[in-house]
Amino acid sequence: MNFKYILSLFLGLFLGFLGYSQNALSGKIVDDTTNKPIPNAKVTIVDLHNSVLTDAMGNYHFSNIPAASYVIEATASDYKSFSKTVKIQGETTADFKLDKSATEIAEVVITGSSKAVQIKKSPLPIVSISKANIVTNLSTNIIDAIAKTPGVSTVTSGPNISKPIIRGLGFNRILTLYDGIRQEGQQWGDEHGIEVDNYGIDHIEVIKGPASLMYGSDALAGVVNLIPTGAGPENKISGSATTEYQTNNGMYGGSLFLTGNKNGFEYGGRISKQAATNYRNKIDGRVYNTGFNQTAADVFLGLHKKWGFSHLNVSLFNDLQEIPDGSRDSLSRKFTSQITEADTFRPIVPDSELSSYKISVLHQKVQHYRAFLKNTFYLGDSRLDANFAYQISERQEFSHPEVPYQNVPGLDLKLNTFNYDVKYNLPQFDKWDIVFGVNGMYQKNDVLGGTEFVIPSYNQFDLGAFVTFKKDWDKLNLAGGIRYDYRKFSNYDLYTKPNAISGFDQPVYGSDRVGADKLFSDYSTNFEGVTGSFGATYIFNRKWALKSNLARGYRAPNVSEISANGVHPGTGLYQIGNDQFKPEFSTQADLGGTFSSKFVNAGASLFVNHINNYIYNSRLQNADGTDVLSESGGQKYPTYKFQQGKVLLYGLEGNIDFHIFKNLHFENSASLIYGDNESFTGAERTVENKYVPQMPPFRLLSELRYNFEEKSNTFSKTFVKLQLQYTATQNRVYSYDNTETPTPGYSLINVGFGTSILNKKGNNLFDVYVLANNLFNVAYQDHLSRLKYFEEYSASPNGHLGIYNMGTNISFKLVKAF
Repeated sequence: MNFKYILSLFLGLFLGFLGYSQNALSGKIVDDTTNKPIPNAKVTIVDLHNSVLTDAMGNYHFSNIPAASYVIEATASDYKSFSKTVKIQGETTADFKLDKSATEIAEVVITGSSKAVQIKKSPLPIVSISKANIVTNLSTNIIDAIAKTPGVSTVTSGPNISKPIIRGLGFNRILTLYDGIRQEGQQWGDEHGIEVDNYGIDHIEVIKGPASLMYGSDALAGVVNLIPTGAGPENKISGSATTEYQTNNGMYGGSLFLTGNKNGFEYGGRISKQAATNYRNKIDGRVYNTGFNQTAADVFLGLHKKWGFSHLNVSLFNDLQEIPDGSRDSLSRKFTSQITEADTFRPIVPDSELSSYKISVLHQKVQHYRAFLKNTFYLGDSRLDANFAYQISERQEFSHPEVPYQNVPGLDLKLNTFNYDVKYNLPQFDKWDIVFGVNGMYQKNDVLGGTEFVIPSYNQFDLGAFVTFKKDWDKLNLAGGIRYDYRKFSNYDLYTKPNAISGFDQPVYGSDRVGADKLFSDYSTNFEGVTGSFGATYIFNRKWALKSNLARGYRAPNVSEISANGVHPGTGLYQIGNDQFKPEFSTQADLGGTFSSKFVNAGASLFVNHINNYIYNSRLQNADGTDVLSESGGQKYPTYKFQQGKVLLYGLEGNIDFHIFKNLHFENSASLIYGDNESFTGAERTVENKYVPQMPPFRLLSELRYNFEEKSNTFSKTFVKLQLQYTATQNRVYSYDNTETPTPGYSLINVGFGTSILNKKGNNLFDVYVLANNLFNVAYQDHLSRLKYFEEYSASPNGHLGIYNMGTNISFKLVKAF
């Protein structure tokens, strides 16, 4: 046996192992009723992130595909999307018949599973928000775009800062992903938004409930996966241009996207810009220091071959965001501004400054840079996913109003994160899918560049190992798994002294520590937890399905909850942590059902969630009922301290969409969430402390939409809609130590119009949208708005305390696809 023979043998085995056979998929897309071909339908192999368009005869074709089983999705304008699992080996054919059904249901999701899965088969309570839904609803940031989903709300600090709340839980209990990669900024902060380009998101997938099995800590309450616009169909250069103007805060924005896909090589890029002045409402007028100016860009490259695919994405995000503090003149209720460090006198803000786009001296500068590499390798009948990311997040909060220190940040946080996620999918046998995986991250956070220090510098290392399984019996589908997580957390000591020239605190080291203030001590600890889930879906027929899931979630305390000891410039509160905290563990049970027919789409979901070691924030008060005030920098601030206990959350969500006739849609959704604080028992338990803080009130959303017939040579896809958003009064509040106050209910009317403008040849020129929120300029405060509590007086001459939400806002949007 010579060397050439051995080399040829190994080469042949290796190529065969990688599945280098000629595998292709082709077929035809036709109308289910007329059997006529559907041109320009989009066919997507979801796991390969690859798509093609059908030709004039409804035919499509993929080549050079790794041999495996895939979920294939077919979509077309005015048709209900349809998906099915296809095993591709050699020359494979799969035809699709699309139903011109009035119901609109997202078919396929990728979040929470190692492979793409049909929503109807997943036991997880998961929803998908489409691009069409994002575009045709007015929102001021990408997280607000999910706030109308049953069970999902947002904590807001103005138009540009929103954090998701899922079933009453938020902040570090919700994991935000960007294309499946953990979004890592300074999530512990109340007013720290999500650093993502609003215009760059194609669709959003939301898991409502513990998803620790796949993602580890911080997914205790759920996951929000923001999925960016990917490459266009094969053998085509495409893109889009978007412009938008919103009337309330004068927000103007624009985005340009270009992508190409040829012979397995894909590329693309986007650049976006948004700017706004202060928003307004009829109670406060313009709300001082709520403007912003942000820029975002990203580029990507990808390669699709017989062995799988590799995708590289690099992005940047830069946001200048003003910081409101709510200070006012006591009589006129006009906003005032801080002009000196001592802050002994505040002038009223002139109207010219309130309507200016210029970012004020007191603002945040948030920069986020990300590079991630996603790889999928098909190894014979198995599959290896290897994803890696590196992120840099720098947050600076400028709180010094006087020259020459205006450019000296009060808070300066530099976070570096390396993410890793490796999964091995065993060869499928008898419709069993088993996956082994490890994922986690390493983080280092440096806080030493500022003059104020609410948290210490720290590093942490996360490691999680898991195994998951899925079994498909067509009607019955089972899914579950088990996971172990380990976190090593260490923060560093910090000594400070006033700078001899500026007087601001600065870090000191070595012998300079003599006489210095010690803000933080060296501290190191480990957290660990075992989690898992098990769920089942039973599909009775194409109309009815029943789902149930039981999951255990885990979350390690964040740096603020453990170590905070100082004033955060963005909140004006003195925060105290506790280094004795234990990890949170939750047990949640879900039961839900869905019904889908040609004219009705309905669903309901019931959940119960019990959390041990639940961490919440509580305001400290003296025995006489006055606030505990902590001193920092010569000033005194209200003091909050994190507490730990246990809570019970439970609720019901439902939707029912009627399609009275072909073009008329009547869509309704509602959610009700209760939170019982079980941290207090016996005589300690009172009406003031028996509820969980920040529980969203009951909400009902009804929308009536009419789609016009396609009879015009100039207009296409024209719609008008009327939407009612009802939010009930929230009296179930954690009023202990005056931490939270009740919020009156309110009703908002939103309207919208959209159409596509065609040229003489019938080709799309551009899409036009006119959308209005709060049409009748209702004065209201959302229960989860942080600005509601921005009030320095106990009484007001106009009878209104705190800052109100945005008044009437009208958006004019043009989208040009090419």
